[in-house]
Amino acid sequence: MREGSDAPSRIEFGRFAVVPLRRELLADGRPVELGGRAFEVLMALIEARGTVLSKDDLIGRVWPGRVVEENNLQVQIATLRKVFARDRGLVRTVAGRGYQFTGEVHIATAAATSAAPLTPPTNLPQSTSDLIGRDAQLGAVDDLVRAHRLVTLVGPGGIGKTRLSLEIGRQLLPRFAHGVWVAELGPLSDPDLVPVTVATALGLTLASGTLSPGRVAAALASNQVLLVLDNCEHVIEAAARMAEAFLRTSPGACVLATSREPLRVPGEYVHRVPPLELPEEGLEQGEEVLRAAAVELFVARARAADPHFSLDLHAAAIVAAICRRLDGIPLAIELAAARTPALGVGALAARLDDRFRLLTGGVRTALPRHQTLRATLDWSYELLPESERVVLRRLAVFAGDITLESAGAIAGDAGSVASDVVDRLGNLVTKSLVTADVGHPVAHYRLLDTTRAYALEKLTESGELEPLARRHAEYHLALLERAGAEWDTRPTAEWLAAYGRQLDNVRAALDWASSPRGDRTTGVALTVAAVPLWIQLSLMDECHERVETALANLAPGSTSSEQRRVQLFAALGLSLLYTKGNVPETVAAWTSALELAERLDDTEYQLRALFGLWTCRVSIPECQAAQALAEKFLNVARRHADPINLLIGDRMIGVVLHYQGDQTNARHHIEGMLSRYVSPVYRSRTIRFQIDQQVAGRAFLARILWLQGFADQALRCAQSNVEEARAIDHPLSLCYALEAASAVALFAGDLTTAEDSVATLLKDAERHGFGAWHAWGGCFRGVLHIKRGEVIVGTRLLGTALDELRNARFAARYTQFLGALAEALGRAGQTADGLAAIDEALARSERNEERWCIAELLRIKGELVLLERAPSAPAAAEGYFQQGLDGARRQGALSWELRCATSLARLWQDGGQTDSARKLLERVYGRFSEGFGTADLVTAATLLSALK
Repeated sequence: MREGSDAPSRIEFGRFAVVPLRRELLADGRPVELGGRAFEVLMALIEARGTVLSKDDLIGRVWPGRVVEENNLQVQIATLRKVFARDRGLVRTVAGRGYQFTGEVHIATAAATSAAPLTPPTNLPQSTSDLIGRDAQLGAVDDLVRAHRLVTLVGPGGIGKTRLSLEIGRQLLPRFAHGVWVAELGPLSDPDLVPVTVATALGLTLASGTLSPGRVAAALASNQVLLVLDNCEHVIEAAARMAEAFLRTSPGACVLATSREPLRVPGEYVHRVPPLELPEEGLEQGEEVLRAAAVELFVARARAADPHFSLDLHAAAIVAAICRRLDGIPLAIELAAARTPALGVGALAARLDDRFRLLTGGVRTALPRHQTLRATLDWSYELLPESERVVLRRLAVFAGDITLESAGAIAGDAGSVASDVVDRLGNLVTKSLVTADVGHPVAHYRLLDTTRAYALEKLTESGELEPLARRHAEYHLALLERAGAEWDTRPTAEWLAAYGRQLDNVRAALDWASSPRGDRTTGVALTVAAVPLWIQLSLMDECHERVETALANLAPGSTSSEQRRVQLFAALGLSLLYTKGNVPETVAAWTSALELAERLDDTEYQLRALFGLWTCRVSIPECQAAQALAEKFLNVARRHADPINLLIGDRMIGVVLHYQGDQTNARHHIEGMLSRYVSPVYRSRTIRFQIDQQVAGRAFLARILWLQGFADQALRCAQSNVEEARAIDHPLSLCYALEAASAVALFAGDLTTAEDSVATLLKDAERHGFGAWHAWGGCFRGVLHIKRGEVIVGTRLLGTALDELRNARFAARYTQFLGALAEALGRAGQTADGLAAIDEALARSERNEERWCIAELLRIKGELVLLERAPSAPAAAEGYFQQGLDGARRQGALSWELRCATSLARLWQDGGQTDSARKLLERVYGRFSEGFGTADLVTAATLLSALK
């Protein structure tokens, strides 16, 4: 816009205004700091009157005649949106086109501007820094204050109540004609001084005499004011009387209070100020981390202390962890960030266990209790009556979730009743020292980590730590024994809601039990009782570590000790199998469990150990050894009361038959098992036999269906199995289903479904530390690239994943993947390497009786031989194709038969035997009843068309 007499003196849009001649932006009538470039961008957008301006147009306007990077413009746009805060939509990005100003603009004349009302009076301090991460809170509290006359911001010390209330006051200033006034009650030690402090803040001059809340309120008459009562908790009753007097006597007045507990005045609306947003667990890199409000605040304050502070990916992960440990509390984060110039983020994170000594040195002009983290908590602790101090420090023994039942059992005195503890716990929630989650049938409570660290110091000083730790461990032992008894009868979601949230407490109890002052016997019993929880949550690494500790702490000799030992060896074998793979230690653990179970005549653990050993053998696969173990399992199962064990034995036999290549009988065993498996399936069988048995059965059935030529049925079975596995909420079973779904989708050439299944498999396997499943996922990813024509990349990925699979000795599908690698090497021109790989695969197949994919391996060998272009190649290749064709026919593997027939028909076509090629392919193709959209059938149909 032009400067001069025809330039508007003021441009208004919503609560903002621009004064062009002064190059000034106003928010609610008050100047906002805005750089020159950002102001130019804003003016260009306003002048466009809703037209979309391209990035080039804006750069040309703001940086005329200069070559400027696009990110300079993005910085100015981000600055404007930050200033607009909750109105950030005023500047809209139009994808692929540029930016647009969306505000409704009103041009004010000079006369109108001079007649505009003055900004209402206030004693609000000027803002000295941006309020980070509170846009949602600003909007919510703004709405509350507009709708209700008394709103109290409640939260623990350092959560940012004062800062939020001041920003709300600035935001609402234009609405209150007689101003927004802050009465700071924090420095007061005498509640009787509250009325005079409020009167002074309001600038009231009252006649001599005692100042009462009613008298102060009456002096405002019908004035429209917003009174901010800041830091009320230590004079809570006097503050409540003042607020109530304002509501009753001054109809034009509204009150916004901040306190660590509600005022409990009629008409009060409480807004609990939450911690700042934290990065999601497991999300440690990328822009998502930096966008989390807690990390944004840390970075801003660290840069204020050191302008050269920057974050790489590693440092961002550390900052995210620091913010989580500080519970997203702004004061703690600001104090921590101020230490970064001296320590760096790594050393800062390492020292957080001593956070009360570390996090000091806050703003000198702040109230003393806001200058160190300890002072903040000292303030809250000293305000508590002794009975609540006792409960608070005793609750520090909980590392995680607290229920009313557990609080009453652990934090109470011998002579007290549970209701006393419940009442005190409720008071601590009210005073923002304990957080509550009441959105469930059972209410859950916890201490923020910083509060717990403080209370734990107090508990140690009291001399009660050791007896409370023992009581805590014994309580959680009894709780998990109850969980084990309920495992079969409660729905998974309900069971996890009741017991899954206790994991951190179980960990703390086990740490204490293994400590020099702990009780190892309790620790061993608690470890055994916790196995179902670890298995349900698929925490195999943790299970492995805890079980090894328990075995080392187990006293020898008694029958009960031997029973514990067999239980621990079974858990060790299971956890090792799915973390380290089929290594000698895994076999040794299962063997020890079996020997002990046989000596104790414990048929239950004989079955578990036999199943574990069978899994080790079938995962290589060593078919003869696996067959013998499956038959032994059935013999023991006949002595066991549960008929389901016989069906599980049937599935074991069916899996071995599948690997041996007998698909017809394999399907008979597995379908029979699935049809007779009773419903509901008891989840204890998932723990006993590692995977949900129906999920495992359907996974193999899907493979068999594809091999037999029923591609559509196979795809439906595999996908429904994934959904069933998700429903039971067991990550290990889900990975089992995803592995089968990935295999079947790749067999059928459904690359879209395969991509989704493989990506989910890799993510879940990595998250839970399932080494074998991650290796399988890597193999599938390599095959997926190869099938998309990305042969070089796919070959590299597949080779790396095969090395991982070989090291895990969890190689049930290793031979198949080795064949896929051989074929890809041939396509990449590395025929000699491909032939070496296929010969290794064929040798493994023969050695282990792993004949299920022999037809496919022979076909690949024939294709590789043809690539050598030797004179004898066609005859040799024909022999391999014919062997594969015959073998697939004997196994009932129609899909392998079609692949072999297609290769042989193509060879005959090249040799001029068109009629023979057509008849062969018609004979095999005609036996299919479904799956005509799948890759192999499409290829065969195309070839048939060419042969006619």
